[in-house]
Amino acid sequence: MKLVAENDNPSLVELTGGVSAEIVLAGTSAGAICVKKVRPFLKVAGEWRASPARAEAEKKWIRLVGSFLPGNVPEILAEDAPAFTFAMKYLDPGQYRNWKSSLRDGEVSAGTGAEVGKILGTVHRRTAGDPAVATGFANDEDFADLRLNPYFAVAAGANPEVGPVLQALIERTASTKLALVHGDFSPKNILIGPQGPVILDAECAWYGDPAFDPAFCLNHLFLKCVWKPQHAARYLRCAGAFWGGYLSEAAWAAPARMEERVATLLPALMLARIDGRSPVEYLTDPLVKDKVRAFAKRVLLKPEKTLAPLMAAWGKEPGP
Repeated sequence: MKLVAENDNPSLVELTGGVSAEIVLAGTSAGAICVKKVRPFLKVAGEWRASPARAEAEKKWIRLVGSFLPGNVPEILAEDAPAFTFAMKYLDPGQYRNWKSSLRDGEVSAGTGAEVGKILGTVHRRTAGDPAVATGFANDEDFADLRLNPYFAVAAGANPEVGPVLQALIERTASTKLALVHGDFSPKNILIGPQGPVILDAECAWYGDPAFDPAFCLNHLFLKCVWKPQHAARYLRCAGAFWGGYLSEAAWAAPARMEERVATLLPALMLARIDGRSPVEYLTDPLVKDKVRAFAKRVLLKPEKTLAPLMAAWGKEPGP
């Protein structure tokens, strides 16, 4: 990619945390660079193949979103498309704090939640109904391979009593085409920097149902309530602020219909992160898993149309 001088001998340090790519910090004479190469197999238990061409989707998502939110995405420096590899400007953890780490440590800001929600809502609003975006991100097969099947179909196999509900959600989500979806909108993929949140890891980018993204993020805030129950009330306040920030940009989307889709996807994602192909690594206690599983299945079988009753009901679950 011509990012190092002929006689340069960069140091290489693997960065951890992801399952879908090799990510390396390269120390060069010109400064630090983050290099990402996607894997054809995801690093999880069992075989999980995914097309390495998803690197193209991520680069396109970054460049498109960067055209209207330049401070909220990483800067791409160069690419080696045949090798499914690209380089980005390195964001120093001293200035860019991982949101998941902050949440884990009890640094829970409703203001940050609202800001993240507003950014996501802006992405959806700016790309909604755009035929060029729809054509450029027609990644239906990749989204099914990366999200719908390993999350919902696998969870359905482990919980046959809600299998028909999950299959219906797969079909509904796959057929809803409204805006550009990030697909992995998780706190671990968000850095809180001096100019605001920076969104990473858009490998799952797809033109489809935008409800998937807020449901994905809310799911992580919900699950953290049983990971760190001492912060549960603040996680839920942050979740409410996130949803409020999102709604501030969602007038285009028939908000009541959007909220209903989010409210039905949320318990499906909770169950998927317990019994799907990629369970969250921080919930290991079988009793905690059972609590999440039971709540998710109960809501799937008797769905809510709004988020408020879900937040209220879940707020009674974690305990001290």
